Amino acid sequence: TGHTSGKSSSKSRKMGKILMVVTSNEAMGKMPDRKTGLWIEELAAPYYAFKAAGHTITLASPAGGTPPIDAGSKGDGFYTADAKKFLEEDEETKKMFANTVKLSECDMANFDAIFYPGGHGPLWDLVTDAKSIALLEAADAAGKPIGAVCHGPAVFKNVKGKSGKPLVDGKKCTGFTNVEEGQVQLTEWVPFLLEDTLKGLGGVFSNAEPWNSYVQADGNLVTGQNPQSSPATAVEFLKLVK
Repeated sequence: TGHTSGKSSSKSRKMGKILMVVTSNEAMGKMPDRKTGLWIEELAAPYYAFKAAGHTITLASPAGGTPPIDAGSKGDGFYTADAKKFLEEDEETKKMFANTVKLSECDMANFDAIFYPGGHGPLWDLVTDAKSIALLEAADAAGKPIGAVCHGPAVFKNVKGKSGKPLVDGKKCTGFTNVEEGQVQLTEWVPFLLEDTLKGLGGVFSNAEPWNSYVQADGNLVTGQNPQSSPATAVEFLKLVK
């Protein structure tokens, strides 16, 4: 029996393939002299958590190549050790970041889970990206884990779940709040407020105080409120990755 239990335990530790999707957009809508993009910590912290768990990660974006980074995410207090390692010290991630796969080349059948870091960039490209929507709908139809943090949940705006209703309908979720958007003084510039949008889609939205870590998990959907929630979102998401 020792042999069979050994086989089953190794089987339960099967490593998954995770698709991480980031923005290719650096324009903050019509806001002059202000660029956005990816919030790097929301990619780096989950990436290293997924890697430590033994999973294989593919990084994709609509345009492929090097994604734009919001300069704010390299500022004091936000540029974490993980973020610095990812961009400056880790040869593997530096190469991966410079050569993201085109989203159009990705097929959800080849992945076990999908995860979206935030930054304001996705509000303008991934929200309406037909391929991103198709990947998310395929993931949900197959019951595969779907994760997103901060502005990442914006990508659910035009996604339908298995039932044909919005993906977040009736699901506990969170994301960057109206208060946080106001505190970064971008309420007037974003195309929509994420909190209002998730609620409008039928999401059961809840949150913590601004800039505190907060995660919601419901079925195969895992969401985090803000940059500070990235590590905890990754932990919850990993519980679902088979």
